[in-house]
Amino acid sequence: MRAIAVALALFAAPVAAQNAFPSRPIQIVNPYPAGGATDLLTRALAAIMAERLGQPMVVVNRDGAAGAVGTAQVARATPDGHMLAFAPALVVSVLPVTQPGAGYASDALRPVCQTFSNAQAILVRADSPLRSLADLVAANRAAAGGLAYGTLGIASIPHLAMLQWLGAAGMEMPHIPYRGDQPVITEVLAGRIPVGAVVLASASGRSDMRLLAVFDTARNPGFPDVPTAIEQGFDVAPTSFGGVFAPRGVSDERVAVLEAACLAAAQSESYRTAAQRALQPEAYFANAAVFGERLARDVAEKAVLLRTIRPAE
Repeated sequence: MRAIAVALALFAAPVAAQNAFPSRPIQIVNPYPAGGATDLLTRALAAIMAERLGQPMVVVNRDGAAGAVGTAQVARATPDGHMLAFAPALVVSVLPVTQPGAGYASDALRPVCQTFSNAQAILVRADSPLRSLADLVAANRAAAGGLAYGTLGIASIPHLAMLQWLGAAGMEMPHIPYRGDQPVITEVLAGRIPVGAVVLASASGRSDMRLLAVFDTARNPGFPDVPTAIEQGFDVAPTSFGGVFAPRGVSDERVAVLEAACLAAAQSESYRTAAQRALQPEAYFANAAVFGERLARDVAEKAVLLRTIRPAE
């Protein structure tokens, strides 16, 4: 009997080791270049998650096609939880629609933990006569052809945020796409366009511009004097939220392990400090269930907005 028990123990040992999770380093893919705000948050989160999981977490920057290249790599990965993505919701709510050849569908990833929420903002020059969204609405309706606004590109989150707000305002404005927030700001400051819509963090530390509104459910701690669009009578709060995703086929048990580590990391002092520097709101994190519900709403809302974009845009 003793010999049988020993044999069973020897057999069970490799099986247990095989089922342990994680059993090797985890790759977390950031589908954007190194050095950006998202990359800094990825690295801050990965460092704490690694401590919780007992395995290294290797951050891999796999940029290209507005985030579709890195996202597709994770979507196609073996669904064992050892490859994850740190990305905004747009990689599943926007890119599969705007890039049909991206190589993955909107349900290719499953949410693990929301870890950031980037507000958007409408800005003008500091000397602009426009001081509120009401001023902007009045000026746009009075201008022949409307006032032009710039964003970092067609179907970008600032562009879609503007479309959502314009729908609530019941009007249109000509859209001029650029290749980033900074070119938009440059054009506004030069007076070549009157209005810009950018990611809020891009306006940090600037005194040469005025923010008319922030798109979020509450004022941002970094801009406490700037009212939200909701405060100004427009019930819209489009943000660029996101966090950690796993391939769709990863088991519930493994997602639960990752979720616990992710939530602990997102609420750690070191990540909170990084989030504060990135102008994150107080409520930037959420568990898998809440993240998933928000993601489902975003997929539905973006589908409607994307259908409103004319080919000329």
